[in-house]
Amino acid sequence: MKISVIMLTYNRENFVARAIESILQQTFKDFEFIIVDNGSTDSSGKIADTYAKKDSRIRVIHKERGNIGSGRNTGLDAAYGDCIAFIDDDDCAEPDFLEFLYNLLISNDAEVSICGSKDKAYEEKRIMTGEEAVITLMWRKCYSMAFPTKMFTRGLAKKIRFPESDKYDDISQMHILLSCAGRVAYHGLPKYTFNRHTGNNSAWTTDYSLLTSDTLNEYLRAYRKRTIWLTEHFPDNIALWHYFEWSFMISMVEKINRYNIAGCGKQLDFIESELHVHEKDFLSGGYALDFEKEWVKKYVR
Repeated sequence: MKISVIMLTYNRENFVARAIESILQQTFKDFEFIIVDNGSTDSSGKIADTYAKKDSRIRVIHKERGNIGSGRNTGLDAAYGDCIAFIDDDDCAEPDFLEFLYNLLISNDAEVSICGSKDKAYEEKRIMTGEEAVITLMWRKCYSMAFPTKMFTRGLAKKIRFPESDKYDDISQMHILLSCAGRVAYHGLPKYTFNRHTGNNSAWTTDYSLLTSDTLNEYLRAYRKRTIWLTEHFPDNIALWHYFEWSFMISMVEKINRYNIAGCGKQLDFIESELHVHEKDFLSGGYALDFEKEWVKKYVR
């Protein structure tokens, strides 16, 4: 078995059939499709079961409600493929999504391959070390934290367990997976489409009115843990790892103020305090962008 495709679904009866069809229509045929029904209360699980009866490559696992991480762990435990790819149940993949990522991985003797998406499409090609791939990731230009758009060797994917208490497993795990890779192959042609809608887990990143204090707290915790992990494993780039955390903080300060987001007062006070303490390092470290410097002057007192 060449590829295991893992998809977690929860109450996406209006989207899940399209996601499933996009995998069944792949030009690359040697795959298994593991669909984990994460305790859906609508017909999502039943829709998956209907497809499984028609195509033997599909296996549906029904489990009690858990977070995204628990569902992905279930899928990983069941996977037999040499490579692992992920798709979200409200998105869709281009017909050559699997073929493109698999060929990119194998032809470059890489442990991770990454394609572009409709919102991040580039002709650019790169072969990177794990550390270089993390740095590129955190600049947020070529590719995002999301697990779709990436393919992992089985050995690499099996090295980690997704957290089963957090809501946003991508920001807590993606840097670790990329860091553990010896070679990462990237070609930014768009082979995947993210569907941003109000029910999406990351909808707040495009509609800031959906940002809550709980979400911001979890992101702040994840960014702090990520900075600590990266500084321990890649000490030559300590200043850069801290910059990425501060960059997120000043972005949140600006968004909370610009959109008058309610309920985040305590988080705003904490972030402003942190930025005030580290203002000199942030501004003089050589990484801060001009608009970030302006935001610091405007909002951090």
